[in-house]
Amino acid sequence: MTAIPYQVRAMLRTYGRQVTTARRLARYRRSLAAAGAEDEVRISREAKRRELVGRVAAEIVENCIVTGSDSPVVEEIKAELEEELGYPLVFAYPPEEQEMQIFRVDDPQSPRQLTGEAKTAVFERLWELALEKVDATML
Repeated sequence: MTAIPYQVRAMLRTYGRQVTTARRLARYRRSLAAAGAEDEVRISREAKRRELVGRVAAEIVENCIVTGSDSPVVEEIKAELEEELGYPLVFAYPPEEQEMQIFRVDDPQSPRQLTGEAKTAVFERLWELALEKVDATML
């Protein structure tokens, strides 16, 4: 079989283009992988931190506030919430109820239970304050 010089040159030119394209693709993939790995680690750390902050805040809201913990963080959250609202609050889990109840204490003899939108607004603000406080105090 006889090789025609034109065909050999065309084949080598095509092969050279393929090698150049393969190198470019390899460099591009490496840079994407490096950038993706950094983002993944950063996102993963942030996600882990948010999850941990959420768990600690839930613990504060569900247990410490209701049971009357002496923790300074819990006291600061309650004080800030009561200052924003302008009246003292009592959080309780009555024995026959499944849900936390919030009472507004204008008169110590007859606290008034918050329901509906008022309860939702207070609970949402309590949650936000707990998240902010835990996030600020966590390392």
